[in-house]
Amino acid sequence: MFGLHADWSQEIFERYFTMGDYAGGEARWCPGCGDHAVLTAVQRIMRDEQLKPENSVAVSGIGCSSRLPHYMGTYGFHGLHGRALPLACGVKARRPELDVWVATGDGDCFSIGTAHRIHALRYNMDMTVLVFDNAIYGLTKAQTSPTSPLGFKTNTHPTGAILPAHNPLTVTLGITNTSFVAQVMDWNPPLLYETIRRAHQHRGTGFVRIIQRCPVYANEYGKALQGDPSRFLILEHDQGIALDDSVRRIFPDRREHDPSDLAQAFALAHDESRIPIGLLYHDPQAPCYEDLSSQGVEFSPQERLDGLNRLLDRMTI
Repeated sequence: MFGLHADWSQEIFERYFTMGDYAGGEARWCPGCGDHAVLTAVQRIMRDEQLKPENSVAVSGIGCSSRLPHYMGTYGFHGLHGRALPLACGVKARRPELDVWVATGDGDCFSIGTAHRIHALRYNMDMTVLVFDNAIYGLTKAQTSPTSPLGFKTNTHPTGAILPAHNPLTVTLGITNTSFVAQVMDWNPPLLYETIRRAHQHRGTGFVRIIQRCPVYANEYGKALQGDPSRFLILEHDQGIALDDSVRRIFPDRREHDPSDLAQAFALAHDESRIPIGLLYHDPQAPCYEDLSSQGVEFSPQERLDGLNRLLDRMTI
């Protein structure tokens, strides 16, 4: 036909999603809050992967970060404090085809939700877990969190936190069947995007701790980190996080690290001299619990009841 080229595709795409398709309500976090950067990165990834909004679910607990489901144009579940992970596991167990994102914070995940965190990581269900860690309870106005550094002044410890900060990386790496552990900061968009993208592509629980800013209650802490790139150690490897040229320019200290080496990942997480950034550990062969827990979800209620009765009949004496 006149005007058409032989190599032109005549395929008609059913839908093409833009960033606006993943936007919910207007984000009402404070100006300068790192939550904005994480939200944008997640929406970009969903756009680039062309994930259907109706097949995606954002789950959260309680905290500033946990408002993320309200700002997503997907299904969402804003749960109880510390309960984001068991809710997400429940969604994945009964609807394994859904794309599940978990937004939780340092208080929500590392304090009241710590028991759920252990078992959710052991289950290794296919979901992306983003921990927004600003080292403070922000929503309830500046209380000490598990990751508040020693001496950090808060409303609950006006003279400074009296205990050393919890190390979420060493604890996470020590959980049986953990399969993906990464760490990144919110103020480098290319690195933030690539890290979350890799966690999402991983089949299993992609755990990402995001070191982020709270300009209201932890401004000096965030500025000190953001202004001193020498405090960070960038992890490089063919199987690690892809590094943008800007990352290489900003962060001079880089190290080759094989993410399959659990012992080395522990050593890097324990080293307090510098903060490791990148993929610490990756085990793509770790079993996923939903492969077992979701068996039979295609059966109707009557078929399940009939199957249960047959099983009970075999046990009858």
